Amino acid sequence: MYTQRARLYGLADRALIGLVILLVLVLTGVRMANSAELIPALGLTRPTEGNSDAKMFGSLALRGGILPAVKGELEVAYRSEDMFDDRLHVSMWPVTASLWFSPLPALYAGGGVGMYVTRYDYDQDKIPFAVSDDTSQDFGVHLGGGLRFPLAPTAAVDLQGRFVMMREKDSPLVPEKFNPDFWMAKAGVAFGF
Repeated sequence: MYTQRARLYGLADRALIGLVILLVLVLTGVRMANSAELIPALGLTRPTEGNSDAKMFGSLALRGGILPAVKGELEVAYRSEDMFDDRLHVSMWPVTASLWFSPLPALYAGGGVGMYVTRYDYDQDKIPFAVSDDTSQDFGVHLGGGLRFPLAPTAAVDLQGRFVMMREKDSPLVPEKFNPDFWMAKAGVAFGF
């Protein structure tokens, strides 16, 4: 008789654990289904090398919940800057994927990878020799984090900073190599749907 009660209690414990797991999965699924956000943003970028001023850029991101404290993000942006005393104009279209860990609803941190399509336009009037313009696709990684402040039930202010690391680039100008790493800081509005 004792073993039958132990089995019943064991089955009840298992059923309770299974019910709790099912409830967590259902609630997580509901949260994930309603957690997609579209985030238009404006910001500033600044290269890590040289003495260039910060430049404006724009971006559009799609962010969604993967796990309760993890969000995935796909982003497309546009940025440009002049280098080497305005002899080189660089235009970049980063397409990035990020994972953000959010232990608190207002705070997140993480990183990701991206493909950086970059156009190098040389000012032929300022260069004493012929240099052809070039377009390249480079791989990069980024680390960063951000803060969120709710505006309404389906909108929030999203502030984010990133450090983007890329491989050193060759240049026909002096210096022959330059570091394309840069900082980004942006402010956007996250619209939930």
